[in-house]
Amino acid sequence: MVKKILLVLLIVIVGVLGYAATKPDTFRVERKALIQAPPDRVYALIEDFHRWGEWSPWEKLDPAMTRTHGGPAKGLGSTYAWKGNSDVGEGRMEITEASPPGKVVIKLDFIDPFESSNITTFRLEPREGGTEVTWTMDGPMPYVSKLMDTVVGMDRMIGKDFEQGLANMKAAAAR
Repeated sequence: MVKKILLVLLIVIVGVLGYAATKPDTFRVERKALIQAPPDRVYALIEDFHRWGEWSPWEKLDPAMTRTHGGPAKGLGSTYAWKGNSDVGEGRMEITEASPPGKVVIKLDFIDPFESSNITTFRLEPREGGTEVTWTMDGPMPYVSKLMDTVVGMDRMIGKDFEQGLANMKAAAAR
């Protein structure tokens, strides 16, 4: 009986490892929200890393997190680095494209708990009743990430943070 259980367990493990290997080499997470504010007001919240504390879903996870800003105060070339507890890790962001009031592209480098480089894009489109904000993250999916995606789901894991951030952004833009 123990041999059968171990054999089934081995088959399941090999199946999961094999399935993970078939996943794409890149990932994309995207969420959208309609924010009842003009694009320039929403854009100001995104292009200025000093204002991310008003809406970012990660800012309140570690009150002792250290933050370092560099480059211009906002917009193209501005940087934001952080180091915190295991909930936020360590990383750096740099605005690599800024097209007011419609688009901000950020190079996002995680250092800890794992190294990765991703691109985050915010697109703002005027709509009746406000601004539609589309928040995306694109990046490579090495095998370890593919395995994690098989078990946890990158979209579900990151998407919930994007949803919270967009809800926070709605509240911040209304002030």
